[in-house]
This record gives sequence, structure tokens and C-alpha cells, in this order.
Amino acid sequence: MRIIFILFAAGISMFVCMCKKVTDGQLKQAVALGASSWEDVSRMTQCSTQCGKCACLAQEIVDEALLNRHVAQHIPARHYEELAYAVR
Repeated sequence: MRIIFILFAAGISMFVCMCKKVTDGQLKQAVALGASSWEDVSRMTQCSTQCGKCACLAQEIVDEALLNRHVAQHIPARHYEELAYAVR
């Protein structure tokens, strides 16, 4: 667990799609650039267009990124700490 946290804190991405060499960071970046669905992200990154074994994990990452973008758009920044405390 410690190694994973250190890698995450250092901003190191992990490969999600080995066939197309797509990282989780690239999936999140596609959402940040305006992708609004898994299909959009797949089209932009080519993730899961070869063997498809990465599709479930990739979709989870994209769904989380889309949710985070939605929350960030609708909840004022001053409420993030309160929300984080409530979720714990």
C-alpha cells in the first residue's frame, strides 16, 4: 500500500491499456479536455480498441473522472473539506 501511495503522490501514472500504451493519466486528461462519456475517451485515446481486456478498469477510471468533474462544477471549493469529512 505504501508504494502505491508514493507513486500516486509523485504523480506517476499506471498503464491501463497495454496494447495501446494508455495510462490512467491520459484517460483523466481526455475527460479534462471535454470527453463526456467512455466512448469519447476511448475514441480520443484508443484505449480498449484492440483486445478489450482493459475496458472494465478503464471505464471505472473514466466514470470516476467524470464524477469528479461534475462535483467540481457544482460544489463550491469552500465545501470540499466538509464533503470530504462527511464521506469518511
